[in-house]
Amino acid sequence: MTKGDRAKSLFLEGYNCAQAVFGAFAEDLGFDFETAVKLSSGFGGGMGRLREVCGAVSGMFMVFDMKYGYVSPTDKEAKMGLYSHIQTLAKRFEDENGSIICKELLGLSKKKSDPTPQDRTKEYYAKRPCADLVKMAADIVDEYMKDLDNN
Repeated sequence: MTKGDRAKSLFLEGYNCAQAVFGAFAEDLGFDFETAVKLSSGFGGGMGRLREVCGAVSGMFMVFDMKYGYVSPTDKEAKMGLYSHIQTLAKRFEDENGSIICKELLGLSKKKSDPTPQDRTKEYYAKRPCADLVKMAADIVDEYMKDLDNN
């Protein structure tokens, strides 16, 4: 099973988009699954249903950060390098989907401020591209990291 398939499966189990992507990589990153989904839980719905940066994209960034992130606040080269990679990942996702913003990906005209999550029904899954976006985000970061590791 690919990381994308695992992420999609997690989303379909009811985990939010960020949890699904980050959770798919938990063990590879040295996390137990519960810690990974707890850490990423507030990023779903474009960050707490604010409909800002897509949770799948946030999860993708978190995966990359855990493997390649910097720790020294004074290491400007490391920061610049990381930000360059994050921008590349964002562009790959945006090139495929037209945006990295949740409300735009969902075709919503305004942000949601209601924090109440929607029930995961057959209708919910039928009208939302999220399961496929989660799969794509996980596959993008997985492929990108493999390319980095092989070069």
